[in-house]
Amino acid sequence: MAEYKLLLPSMGEGVMEATIITWLFSEGDTVREDDSVVEIATDKVDSDVPTPVSGKIVTILKQKDEIAKVGEAIAILEIEETVGNTTSTEEKVDTPATTPDTETLQAIEQPLKVAASHIEFSGDLYLSPLVKSIAQQENISESELKSINGTGLEGRITKEDILAYINNRGTKSVQNSPATPVTTTHTPTVNPVSIVPTAAGDEIIPMDRMRKIIAENMVKAKQIAPHVTSFIETDVTNVVKWRNKHKDLFEKREGEKLTFMPIFVKAVVKAIQDYPLINVSVNGENIIKKKNINIGMATALPDGNLIVPVIKNADQLSLSGLAKAINDLAYRARNKKLRPEDTQGATYTISNVGSFGNLMGTPIIPQPQVAILAIGAIVKKPAVLETKDGDVIAIRQLMFMSHSYDHRVVDGSLGGMFLKHVHDYLQNWDMNTEI
Repeated sequence: MAEYKLLLPSMGEGVMEATIITWLFSEGDTVREDDSVVEIATDKVDSDVPTPVSGKIVTILKQKDEIAKVGEAIAILEIEETVGNTTSTEEKVDTPATTPDTETLQAIEQPLKVAASHIEFSGDLYLSPLVKSIAQQENISESELKSINGTGLEGRITKEDILAYINNRGTKSVQNSPATPVTTTHTPTVNPVSIVPTAAGDEIIPMDRMRKIIAENMVKAKQIAPHVTSFIETDVTNVVKWRNKHKDLFEKREGEKLTFMPIFVKAVVKAIQDYPLINVSVNGENIIKKKNINIGMATALPDGNLIVPVIKNADQLSLSGLAKAINDLAYRARNKKLRPEDTQGATYTISNVGSFGNLMGTPIIPQPQVAILAIGAIVKKPAVLETKDGDVIAIRQLMFMSHSYDHRVVDGSLGGMFLKHVHDYLQNWDMNTEI
């Protein structure tokens, strides 16, 4: 018999740690290869961790609500055969694996590089390795850290919290002066909290972890980007007719629903190809023009929260491919099956507020993108049509779109022309389009 160390796997670029949500098995339970054994949460998404081997769970090393770093052992399994990350039952558990594979080495080395700048703090102050490293580099004392209002799990300080504090703290020369203590009041950088009076019968509902993350990201996005919004009303009668013509045949052929979203994504992709400076990010005083076109798709979850899965390389997909990708991401989002990489790398986002019966909206731009499109409900209305015999009033399928963009790099002309091109592609939709 041998012992196998189940490691927290790599979860995508920038994700260094995760919180244990719940174990799906207990100590003493037998698991099979590829069984999901634990649910974890990152700043990006909730996901399951499968076991790459079969065996019995001997020891759970990380309990519910504890933080684990990428590459860190979270459980010990007893297995029949010796594989990577195993030790003899007579050896200590922390003995390194004798034949770790390349992926395991990369997963282990990455967090160790962060933790190398370790500094000591008292046990009552939890800091992730990344936050500790930043604190050391910026010479931030423990007393200062205790003044920061953490927005992470159970008030823990996140990377964004400490960076915001650094941007607004007093100068180092004043704080590090060895002279007599300065009496000037130092105001810690925290999110302002207003005291809201409550009355009898009011219910206090604590924010869950995802709602805290959403709140933090939305506030940060509004602080970073000066938002401007343009609106347009589009006649999508041809789109509605085309979909009605093809949806039953498509579902019979592919086993997939044909929604309007693939059509909207196709129009947005074409407009991005016409105006590639919409597909950018801002890095200080530089504009990063993105090569790939990855479309974020804002998706409401059953618990009322929001997540944005990403259609990677959307410009390389046909309408049929887009429909399958969209349906797959939406299903996995609503059933908590998304992987961390499924929510990373978006370069432009679409929010379908029409699915809630709303005519239009002014969405917040997800950072580090510079624009977002809101699609309103499709409504039958009388509209004026120009014909060779003169103007007539007809019943048409009309829809509002709103385009919010970052005025640091997207001016009204670019933002407006981009929206007009999306409008033109939808309003002039070719009824002979292949699916």
